[in-house]
Amino acid sequence: MTNPIKLHFLYSFLTISFASLLVSEPFESTYQPLAQENILIRNASIYDGDGNEYKNTDVLVQNGVIVAVGEDLPITQDFKIIDATDKWVTPGIIDIHSHMGVYPAPGVNTSSDGNEATSPVTADVWAEHSIWVQDPQYALALTGGITAFHILPGSANLIGGRGVTVKNIQRNTINSMKFPRAPHSLKMACGENPKRVYGNRGQAPSTRMGNAAGYRKAWIKAEGYLRNITEYDEKSDEAKELEYAPKRDLEMETLAGVLKGEILVHNHCYRADEMATMIDIAKEFNYKITAFHHGVEAYKIADLLAENGICAALWADWWGFKHEAYDMVQANVAIVDQAKNGSGCAIVHSDDAIGIQHLNQEASKALAAGLRAGFDISKARAMKWITSNPARAAGIYDQTGSLKVGKNADVVVWSKNPFSVYALAETVIIDGAIAFDRQANIRPTSDFDIGIINPSNNRIDE
Repeated sequence: MTNPIKLHFLYSFLTISFASLLVSEPFESTYQPLAQENILIRNASIYDGDGNEYKNTDVLVQNGVIVAVGEDLPITQDFKIIDATDKWVTPGIIDIHSHMGVYPAPGVNTSSDGNEATSPVTADVWAEHSIWVQDPQYALALTGGITAFHILPGSANLIGGRGVTVKNIQRNTINSMKFPRAPHSLKMACGENPKRVYGNRGQAPSTRMGNAAGYRKAWIKAEGYLRNITEYDEKSDEAKELEYAPKRDLEMETLAGVLKGEILVHNHCYRADEMATMIDIAKEFNYKITAFHHGVEAYKIADLLAENGICAALWADWWGFKHEAYDMVQANVAIVDQAKNGSGCAIVHSDDAIGIQHLNQEASKALAAGLRAGFDISKARAMKWITSNPARAAGIYDQTGSLKVGKNADVVVWSKNPFSVYALAETVIIDGAIAFDRQANIRPTSDFDIGIINPSNNRIDE
């Protein structure tokens, strides 16, 4: 006969374990900043990331955070002074759509880990488990003022898995790069990519209506999973002892996290009609889309995006490389930005290892197109496209994205106005630590960059 004490212990253990799985965070960030300094950036021209411009202004950094922004700030002798006379200062640039690390350089098949193209729905996979932390592209992005970026799975699948936001600091583990307290994201994809990948295999989806059916089937399944969890959690302790806790399902855990509002949805989608369909599906299952990515036709539904509080992460002028990307206007970013009396959320993103190195120039191109189209957009507002708006879309605006007192000291000092093609990031500060200094030749180097000095010798002995 089964010992009732042992049985009670088993049920209690299962109950506690299951509950803990719902609230715990596996693979927690272990990020620690580089050696921090107290820094005074003096006499700068500033775009603060929230749409404001200041002249002859100081930024005071202490213990990794911004403690003051103003004119003629007093300091003590233990502050490092950066003279920014005739220079510009901005928040660190954030790329909301990156595949660095999952499609690293060198780009060989053995390191191509961005698409788990084995099923239309792979919500169980996490991009962070594919990331090559030695990717030399991180350092190249840093020289372009990138202090954080959001790494996503590829777009082969209807639901491709979780994304992760990282600090642009060279480290040996992904956990030590993960942006603390940044929420998880879910990558979804519309249109041509999933229907081509799976249609060519003779399986669903092979059409756009097949795409829509695939999303809905997944969310219906997720609703059932979440309902079972909720019903179990609402039972009394006595009732829980009489049945097993719901079985864990990695795929459903991610989708349930979206339905609970804990995981942000980032949706690859080019066409306006498909974006509208995805908004309808999100309403059907009561989840929110945080941002559409690559929305070449976002300008057609800019008001609809603004009404629903959805950002559009867009290229400045890349288009026409496939059929669904043909109907482009160069004022796309500006139109989204100005929707509903300027309440739109526009983001300039890269999706490219080269583009991420000069997102300031990409934003400048988008701004120029908007001005040519007749929109009155200031450079200070356009700076939001690569700072505070992507921070909001990544769920980290409370920590970074603008030069506000109390936020992380993620700061870039530029040689010229950052909207100039001649501007260079001279100093990049992450959490109050100088991660890159062009003049002092302070820059990270991955182990891969170092390589073998003398390949004829034993590397260990060198």
